[in-house]
Amino acid sequence: MAALLSLHTISKLQANLSTSRVTVKPRAALHGAQRMRVPYELKQEQSRLFHQLPSGLNMEVIVQKGVAEKESDEKKERTSENPPLVFVHGSYHAAWCWAEHWMPFFSASGYDCYAVSLLGQGESDAPSASVAGTLQTHASDVADFICKKLTFPPVLIGHSFGGLIIQYYIANAKPDQFLDMRDFFPELTGAALVCSVPPSGNSGLVWRYLFSKPIAAFKVTRSLAAKGFQTSLPLCKETFFSATMEDHLVLRYQELMKKSSRMPLFDLRKLNAALPVPSVPKSAIELLVLGANDDFIVDAEGLKETGRFYGVSPICVEAVAHDMMLDCLWDKGAKVILSWLKDLKK
Repeated sequence: MAALLSLHTISKLQANLSTSRVTVKPRAALHGAQRMRVPYELKQEQSRLFHQLPSGLNMEVIVQKGVAEKESDEKKERTSENPPLVFVHGSYHAAWCWAEHWMPFFSASGYDCYAVSLLGQGESDAPSASVAGTLQTHASDVADFICKKLTFPPVLIGHSFGGLIIQYYIANAKPDQFLDMRDFFPELTGAALVCSVPPSGNSGLVWRYLFSKPIAAFKVTRSLAAKGFQTSLPLCKETFFSATMEDHLVLRYQELMKKSSRMPLFDLRKLNAALPVPSVPKSAIELLVLGANDDFIVDAEGLKETGRFYGVSPICVEAVAHDMMLDCLWDKGAKVILSWLKDLKK
């Protein structure tokens, strides 16, 4: 508790300091040539900033403001009613995976979009440890950004292990939590878990695959644990994308994924020992659980587990694979989330 209070105090003090270190243009211009590790060119209207965390390490954030904000005062007022969206990626990805399709899509609908690269991923700094962090440290980094940079409770959107990080965040932002914990994990408008690792972790997925789909289990292990997806185009496609995905796109994303992760997100043994994530009261937060029918990593039972845990009915999108935000039919999942976001305001 004392450590959390100390971190919260540091967080509040740093919020009052000059923000010149994280303004978009100077930081991107100053560090662009020497820092760029991932060969991803931002799209029009997107910018990159580096948010300094209490640890002193910098976290990459790709930003795309809602379109209406730039057009007129009347539309600006309307757009301000929309909650900002904060996107959290999973293993072997970084902020760029949201910048490709989903950030332009939601920006065009009037939502301010922020995609973070977790430490040790993308253009973010790497800690001195052998792994990038824990559920607690990753969630705390996201919370620090929200606390210091956003003025309205956001909607968190997390993919794969990013969804598990959001689940930890939700557990520590619940209404009956201690006051200092709620301050450290700011209030949310809602959260969307996209092809998320379930609350119990990935061990259940692995065991089910071993007994019911041994060949698939071998492929998943070879692809992810042994990083075989980095050198095999067919394996990369089967792991992350639909069979109809064009090879040149798979090759492009394969190269970006290779460059995106300089260290593992977690120590998986320690992670699984700390799971499941703490439960929250039903209806404590507006939650969307979204899965993909052709997901090679998170199976139907994993999707159902997440839905049961939070007392919501999961939605499974047809003809889409694990990397829903990059797949050839990326708009199908985006439209489901947009419809859900619009219902939040009713």
